[in-house]
Amino acid sequence: MKKTLMTVVMLVLVLTTVLTACSGNNGSNGNNGNNGNSATEGTNSTSTPSPTPTAENTEQPAEPFSVSLRHIQIGEAQKFRKAILDDVVAMTEAEVPGLTFELEGVEDSVNRFTKLPAEMAAGNPPKIFDLFGGEGDALKYGAAGRLLDLTPIIEELGLSDKFLNLDQFILDGKVYGLPIGGNTEGFYYNEELFASLGLTEPKTWDELEHAAQTLTDNGYTAFAMGSKGAWVPLMLVNTLIGRYAGPDSIAGLASGDATWNSPEVVAAFEKYGEWVEKGYFTKGELGFEYADMLNEFVTGKAGMMFDGSWRSSVFSDEAQAGALTNKVGFFTMPAVDGGIGDQTFVNGNYSNGYGFSSDLTEQELVAIKAFIKNLYSEEMQLRGLLEDGILPSIKLSSDAMNQVEDKIVKKVITIMSESGGAFSHFDSTVPSSVYKESEDLILKLIAGRETPQSVGDKMQAVQDKASEE
Repeated sequence: MKKTLMTVVMLVLVLTTVLTACSGNNGSNGNNGNNGNSATEGTNSTSTPSPTPTAENTEQPAEPFSVSLRHIQIGEAQKFRKAILDDVVAMTEAEVPGLTFELEGVEDSVNRFTKLPAEMAAGNPPKIFDLFGGEGDALKYGAAGRLLDLTPIIEELGLSDKFLNLDQFILDGKVYGLPIGGNTEGFYYNEELFASLGLTEPKTWDELEHAAQTLTDNGYTAFAMGSKGAWVPLMLVNTLIGRYAGPDSIAGLASGDATWNSPEVVAAFEKYGEWVEKGYFTKGELGFEYADMLNEFVTGKAGMMFDGSWRSSVFSDEAQAGALTNKVGFFTMPAVDGGIGDQTFVNGNYSNGYGFSSDLTEQELVAIKAFIKNLYSEEMQLRGLLEDGILPSIKLSSDAMNQVEDKIVKKVITIMSESGGAFSHFDSTVPSSVYKESEDLILKLIAGRETPQSVGDKMQAVQDKASEE
């Protein structure tokens, strides 16, 4: 079992030494990200004659150069993390003479499953790009020599002992990516709607299913769901597997210690299929996007929504949450009767972050070092936590953690600190071919074209083939 998220959170909560080594000269930069080329700000014409050239003033301006940067912070729900990225970009441009970043925003799954694989195969990825950790992405690209080895860079910047969990970006002792933050997944619920129906926050499995049935009986969607992107229902499936088959099963599916067609894993698919048959999910979920799921929930049409802790900032922002602002609660999936292992474990990930091309000029390498220094500072990591609910990927001081006021973020931190540990999402542990098969099969299960057992059998067949290769 990898380092537990509980240990990570406890480290965060008790750390008292303020991070200073990697802050560089951030405090001297007043840029606010309004200009995409802040290195040129302040240039204007005056009537003052040019000084006569001397040995002291003949230095030539820096040669302009650009660095491509692909991110996935697009849309209203990502506006806070995009603002942080913009500020980091402006700070870095101001520090590195001649630098201009060329930003490209791409939808998450398009970047991960379409654009980036093609670019990696051709050897021409952006210089900086959103990167998912684990076997299917960071470790595969690192083994192929496409990713920059960050080990000496984070040592140079004084960050080697600051990251809370780099497991999904480490191959043969080398670091091939940096997580931007951590997260867990659970149920958001409409507190006012629950109260009007006489429901309380579910603490047990029976209470969860009672709430789902009550909502359905009263004309509401029990669980808002947008399954057009298969990764969305797979979040819920992953946690069901962790409950029914136990927290060790997620890593075990890749190692061979667990199998997709075991009764325990099949039981997770059976539960999802049962909830589909009972009408607990959004009607026509296969035609709805991830964003549609949020819209159904915030407009009061659904009582619950299974999603990541990264969504928490939406519910304190009136522009996004509307009448539901500050009226949303959060709880982790309750224990399953007869489930294997410690049922207090939660899903926890430090998988999403940034990777860097191994094909760099000397100027580009300087820019990347400055970008890392500025993004992985206590200032920016704390902003991510306070403004966007993103759990920090580096150790923050106790003074920083004490600034958290958002009730959902506080609840998430409590849940994780009281958990027995954490299990990852299987898409970061199994080969890409296995995960892609899971996307195809979950959609067919929802559509009634596969049974839970056939899903398990077909998944295991692909897993066996990947293991042989």
